[in-house]
Amino acid sequence: MNSDLQVVIILYIIHQNWVAIPQIWRPMVEQLMELAMENAELIKVYNKQTEAWKLVKKDQGYNKQLTTIEETLSRFGLLKNEIKVYLYLARVGEKKAGEIAEAISLHRTETYRILRDLEKRGIVFSIFEKPLKFTAVPLDKAIDLLVDAQKIKIKLLEQEKPNLVELWLSMPKPKVAAPKKELFQMLEGEQQVIMKANELLEKTEQEFQIFASADYLSQLYYSDFSDRLKSQAHKVNITMVSDNTLKSAYFLRQLHWLNEPQKVEDAQNLPCFMISDQKEVLIAFHERDVTNEDEVKKKFRTAAIWTNYSAFVNILQTLFSKL
Repeated sequence: MNSDLQVVIILYIIHQNWVAIPQIWRPMVEQLMELAMENAELIKVYNKQTEAWKLVKKDQGYNKQLTTIEETLSRFGLLKNEIKVYLYLARVGEKKAGEIAEAISLHRTETYRILRDLEKRGIVFSIFEKPLKFTAVPLDKAIDLLVDAQKIKIKLLEQEKPNLVELWLSMPKPKVAAPKKELFQMLEGEQQVIMKANELLEKTEQEFQIFASADYLSQLYYSDFSDRLKSQAHKVNITMVSDNTLKSAYFLRQLHWLNEPQKVEDAQNLPCFMISDQKEVLIAFHERDVTNEDEVKKKFRTAAIWTNYSAFVNILQTLFSKL
C-alpha cells in the first residue's frame, strides 16, 4: 500500500475517534498528526456542505508560494505558529478559536494566546459575537502595519542613541595606550556592503579610489552611495576605474562631476574594491546562490571583506595604479 495512503487512513481513523482518545494523550497525538501531515504533504480542508474536515494532498505550487510568504512574514518577527494562525484566518475569514486550533492542529490554549498577540500587533480583530470569533486584516494591510511597527522601533532606538552614548562616555575608562591593530571584517548582503562603503567614504580625508566593473558600477550607482560620493567630491580626491564596456561608459558619463577623469581598462573578473587614504580597503564580490540553481535566472549574493591590513592595502594600491 502507498505510504501516503497509509498515513491518510491512520489520520482519518484518529480524527473520527478523537473523542475516544484520553485527554492526557491528545497533545502528543496532535504533534504526531502534524508531523505525519507534513511528511505526507497533506492539508486539512473544511467542506461547508458536509460540515466536515477532509485531508487532501498539497499542491506543490501552493507549497512554494506559501513557503515564500511564511519566510517573508518571519522577517517581521512573527513566529511560526503566529504565521500559521494569521494566514489561516486571512484565507478562510472569520472563525472561532476552537475552529482555528483544529484546522492547523494547534492546542486551543496556545491558539488563544497567539490570537491575543496578533491582536496587539493590529493584524487580527475580535468580532463581538457569541461565541467569540476572530478575523484577519488583508495581507497587504498587515504588511503595512508590520513595516510601520518596525519603523517605530528603529525611531525609538535612534532616540535612545544620545543617552546611551552620553552614559558610555561618562563611565571611567582605563588609561591604556591602544596599539594599532590590523583587523578584518566579513560582510554579507548588498545592504551591509553599501553601508560599509558609505562609512569608509565618510572617514576618508584625502583620497578615495574605486575599481568597479560594469555590474558593480550599476549596483553602486543605483544605491545611495552615488549621492554620498557626489557630496564628497569637492572635499576628497576621488578616482574611479572601470572596465571597457558600453554599460560602464554609460554610468561613468552620469558621474561627470568626479574630480579625476575616469579611466577605463580591459580588466576582467576582478572584484570591486575601494581604497581609503591608502589605509583601508573594502573588497566586494558576488557569490552564486546555490539554493536557486533550478531557476532560469541565476541569483547572486553580495559579500565583502574590509581590512586595514597594510600589506593587503599596498597590494591593491599597486593593482589600482597598474589599472
